[in-house]
Amino acid sequence: MVPAPSCPPAPIFSEDGILACLARHFPQAHPSLLLGRGDDCALLKAGRPLCVSSDLFLEDVHFRRAYFDPEDTGHKALAVNVSDLAGCGARPLGFTLCLGLPDWVDMAWLDRFFSGMAALAGQQRMVLAGGDLSRCQRLHISVTVWGETAEPGGFLARGGSMPGDSLFVVGHLGLARVGLHMLETHGRAALAQWPAACAAHLRPEPQVDAGLMLARAGYNARPPALMDLSDGIIRDLPRLLGLSGELRAGADAHAPRGRGLGAAILLPQGLLHPEVLRHAREQGKNPVHEALLGGEDYALLGSCAPDMLPSLHAAIPGFCSIGTVTDGGGLTCNNEPLDRLRGFDHFEAEKRAD
Repeated sequence: MVPAPSCPPAPIFSEDGILACLARHFPQAHPSLLLGRGDDCALLKAGRPLCVSSDLFLEDVHFRRAYFDPEDTGHKALAVNVSDLAGCGARPLGFTLCLGLPDWVDMAWLDRFFSGMAALAGQQRMVLAGGDLSRCQRLHISVTVWGETAEPGGFLARGGSMPGDSLFVVGHLGLARVGLHMLETHGRAALAQWPAACAAHLRPEPQVDAGLMLARAGYNARPPALMDLSDGIIRDLPRLLGLSGELRAGADAHAPRGRGLGAAILLPQGLLHPEVLRHAREQGKNPVHEALLGGEDYALLGSCAPDMLPSLHAAIPGFCSIGTVTDGGGLTCNNEPLDRLRGFDHFEAEKRAD
C-alpha cells in the first residue's frame, strides 16, 4: 500500500481541513458502495445479509495517551470492531467513524491516527463510508463496522452449544492483560521487555481469516457457536453458552427450565504464551487464572461438534481445543471450580471505585 501524503503539522482550524486530511488516507471507491462520503448518507450495495457492530473507544477508559501513540489508537479503535465481525464469521466491508476532538489534537496527530487506522482498513479491504466530527472534552472515538456473511456458510452466533461439544479458542489468552499491566506500570518502556504482550494490547490483530474458515466449516455440518473474546473467558464463556441475561431473556419462554449448560475447561500452562507465564511467575500469580481473567485478547472463543476438531486444527493457525461443554451448569478449569473468579466489568468497577 502506497503511503498517503502527510497532513501539514498545524493546528486544526476547520472541519474541512480535517476532512481533507482524512481523504488523503481513505479512498472513496469500494465494491460495496454505490455512494460514499460527501452526502448526508452513504449508499450501500448489499448482496448478502449484512452484519453490523459498533464500539466506543474513549480516552482514559479504553486507552491512555501516555502509552498509546496515535497510530496505535487508530489501529485499535478499528480493530476492536473488526474483531466483532470475525466473531460472527463475517467478511469486513466498511465502516463509519465519529470523532469527538479535544483542543490538544492537531493535524499532525490526526495524520498519524488516520495512518494507523487506514493501514488496518487497507489490510482488511474496508472502505470508510462517512461519520461525524465534533469538539469534545476528551478524545471520543466511535466506529460502526459492517461486513457480509461468508459463502458457503453463514452467520455464526452465540448460544448454539450442546452438551459434549468441544470448546476452542483461536489466539492467545491473557497476553493483552499482561501488556496492559506492564504499560500501566512502565509506560512505553515496557515494549522492550514485553514486546508480544504490549503489541497484543496496543495493536490487536482481529482473527478474520479464522472466523471465515469456521463459517465455511459449518456449511455442511452443524455450525460452530462463536464469539470474539474481548472480556476474558470468565465473562465471555457464559455468554457463549447462553447463560447471560440477554440471551436468557430472549429464550423461548416455554423451554424446559433447568440448570443450563456448563463447561469443563482444560488449560495446561503449555498452551499459554511465554510472556504470560513469565509475568505470572514474577508476580506470584496463577498463570491459568490470569489467562482466564484476561480481557481485550480479541481472540475467538467457540464450541463445535467433536468430530470437527481434526479438520479445524489442521486448517486454522492458532486453533486450540480447551475443554468440553457440559450439562448441568457450573464452570471448572483443570477440575477447579471457577465461582470465585470475576472478570472486569466497566460498571461494577465504577461502583467499587465509588
